[in-house]
Amino acid sequence: MQNINISREENIQLIFDFIHRAEFHHVMWFQEVSKHLGTAKAYEILSDVYEKSFDNQKKRLSKTFNVDLNNNLPSNLIYLSDEKLIELLENIAINWLANDGIWFQEVEFTTSMNDAKHCNDACWAQFSPFEAWSIKKFLKMHEFPGLDGLKKALNYRLYCIINKQSVNTETENSFVFQMDDCRVQSARKRKNLADYPCKSAGIIEYTEFVKAIDSRIKTECVCCPPDTHPESHFCAWRFYL
Repeated sequence: MQNINISREENIQLIFDFIHRAEFHHVMWFQEVSKHLGTAKAYEILSDVYEKSFDNQKKRLSKTFNVDLNNNLPSNLIYLSDEKLIELLENIAINWLANDGIWFQEVEFTTSMNDAKHCNDACWAQFSPFEAWSIKKFLKMHEFPGLDGLKKALNYRLYCIINKQSVNTETENSFVFQMDDCRVQSARKRKNLADYPCKSAGIIEYTEFVKAIDSRIKTECVCCPPDTHPESHFCAWRFYL
């Protein structure tokens, strides 16, 4: 490292800052390609970018940490216990949710709750189809996987590992998805606070996610705060063909 004289602690902090900057640059590239070439083309390009970038990162980081690749994956993760792998997934998902909350509160305290809710809803309009695209790619789903594909996809969301959810099949053309335990709402409940009114964000979140999984499937809100809901779940959504 040229022309820089910092302590080991500062160097470690700089490593995390570099990661943060690289993530931002990655997202900015996608945004600009979307603006200039359209969202569909941007996702098509992202598919190739992701594969090449992931391959580069695995090779370089494995070399830095002196870790062999096993089936093109770091051996230290391959040989990690199932419990530790689940714990790693949980911590990544919890950090994602915590970061979401930090953004919300910073906007709320800086300007207003209305501004925070507006930004939150707009963010979900972009993140939900991206998460759906990522899941379909991971599961190698075809364009129209139907209700069975949607049921499977819902089990691979960031939410699924930190919340408790369930599915109730109604007919061959519909099912109801319930969030039985929500980390955010349960925390508010323990503090004797009212449910957070997440319905506006939820409608955008689930509608856009489902549409990206299979554009034929429709979304209907059964209940979501500030709606009243039974003790068994915080929100429920009907998906149907």
